[in-house]
Amino acid sequence: MSHSDTTPLEITRRSYIGWLIGLCGAAVSAVLSVPLIRFTLFPLTTQTTETKWSDVGPLADLQSSTTPLIRTVTVEQVDGWRKSVSEKIVYVSKDAAGRLQVLSAVCPHLGCSVQWQDSKKTFVCPCHSATFEANGVCTGGPAPRGLDTLETKLQDGRLMARYQYFRQLVPIKEVIG
Repeated sequence: MSHSDTTPLEITRRSYIGWLIGLCGAAVSAVLSVPLIRFTLFPLTTQTTETKWSDVGPLADLQSSTTPLIRTVTVEQVDGWRKSVSEKIVYVSKDAAGRLQVLSAVCPHLGCSVQWQDSKKTFVCPCHSATFEANGVCTGGPAPRGLDTLETKLQDGRLMARYQYFRQLVPIKEVIG
């Protein structure tokens, strides 16, 4: 009979300590991986906050204008861990019924910033020469739709707008952020 066939498996102090160290190492690794897993999954489980309302200006000043007015609005947004504050250009004009509207200055073709040209009474995109009426309606060029209108409300005599980003190169206004 050989020695390996007859000897039962013995648990020695050395093998017990090896198992104990391995078990403790696995427990410590599991505990230390929890923050890493939370850090990785947090942006996936957290919703982007809605864009806050931005002050465009006093209603009295805006209603008297006959041409689109350029305004800068402050946009604050939280996305995952990151809080971003930026300034965006918008235009305040009147729609076909004469009501105030706030237009995004981003061309819906490729995202260039449109500019109001008072001499031509139109918005012109410098990238591909798309043109838009004062109320945002597309009158020429490759833009698939007119300038995007932003959601507005009145608060304490001031016009407020919620700045949003819209998908480009599509004929229907679609919010992307």
